[in-house]
Amino acid sequence: MEPVSVIGAGLAGSECAWQLAQRGIPVRLCEMKPEKTTPAHVTGQFAELCCSNSLRSNQLENAVGLLKEELRRLGSLILACADATAVEAGGALAVDREGFSALVTQRIKTHPNITVVPGEVTDLPQGQVVIASGPLTSDPLAQRLSQLLGTDTALHFYDAAAPLVSAESVDLERAWFGSRYDKGTADYVNCPMTQEEYDAFWQALTTAEEAPVHGFEDQQVFEGCMPVEVMARRGHDTLLYGPLKPRGLKDPRTGREPYAVVQLRKDNAAGTVYNLVGFQTHLKFPEQRRVFSMIPGLEQAEFLRYGVMHRNTFLNSPRLLDRYYRLRSQSRICFAGQMTGVEGYVESAASGFLVGVELARRLEGRPPVDFPQETAIGALGLYISNESITDFQPMNINFGIIPPLGYRVKGKRNKNAELSARSLAVIDGIREDVLEDEMPQARRENA
Repeated sequence: MEPVSVIGAGLAGSECAWQLAQRGIPVRLCEMKPEKTTPAHVTGQFAELCCSNSLRSNQLENAVGLLKEELRRLGSLILACADATAVEAGGALAVDREGFSALVTQRIKTHPNITVVPGEVTDLPQGQVVIASGPLTSDPLAQRLSQLLGTDTALHFYDAAAPLVSAESVDLERAWFGSRYDKGTADYVNCPMTQEEYDAFWQALTTAEEAPVHGFEDQQVFEGCMPVEVMARRGHDTLLYGPLKPRGLKDPRTGREPYAVVQLRKDNAAGTVYNLVGFQTHLKFPEQRRVFSMIPGLEQAEFLRYGVMHRNTFLNSPRLLDRYYRLRSQSRICFAGQMTGVEGYVESAASGFLVGVELARRLEGRPPVDFPQETAIGALGLYISNESITDFQPMNINFGIIPPLGYRVKGKRNKNAELSARSLAVIDGIREDVLEDEMPQARRENA
């Protein structure tokens, strides 16, 4: 069998390559790092996490928690590696950033059915191709895709990453370890602000000098990864209902909720690096040091990485792709990852998972697995391929794109839990069929 070319070894590309290889399909995994990098990447590892180290909630009352559980039950590489390198983060799944990428890289490079091909791809290979080159696709390949798809089908928004600080530089005389509403373990460093401190911080943040980003305008920012200074400019109290929300966080020294709280979360398993939760930014580096050092407890913080902003490109997928992320006009070409308009680490991995599973079955002449809209995996595929959408925008998984229950359940959390239970019942019903695919076809026929 001719190998499938997978372009890009990010979360989606790595997951897709793994699912194909596990089903006996040979894979050429093309990755331009470390020969060529992007403004957002700092290592040569696969599945590098460019922004936060959090894969968000693990709770089944949250849609991304449901998506994780679906992927776990179906043999996802990304979820297995994330669980193996998890760091404490309360009800969220956060990972040791470097350990996670190193484990994915090791698993991929040692798989007998995967051949890693280093170097930049500037044109589409012959045969079956999965394009998972990410939102920072290199210019030559992006130009080739524009020629293939038409210039009006590629869109873009701007994405941003938060700063990292060394744990030992945080002043714990002013900050404290704790969790919101004392739920779970005390995994977050909380930096409290009085109203006077917040007012001064807000004024400095909204007037700080921004780094030049070509073509940047506030309205182009993706709502789910908004720079903190853009959020602050929307109003004096906006941050108090966002990343600086103090609800459920009582300062042990006063017994009261502060006026505002900045939270820090572990970025590695050793607990030597922390990131500023919700502090994606595109301020100039000296301005980041000046303004963020106004946060109580961070006056002497050592910044190990400043926040950065970069352009993320995504397709007008409803015009181009079907529910299996295949190009409608050329079914030999599939896309996966953020460039399809799924937003988020887990969502990207889910798209790569679905592409890998379905492409393997198609190459064997077998019908696709039915991931209905009641499942999070299926709902994402149906969202990005919904031709009735006229103003397509990137989307995190959410219960709004999953059909309602059809009966009333009191309380949002209870309703979401029931939606998750319904989805997982569907997943359990198809799980054996999906996992059986991991046996090569000859073995299945002889089983």
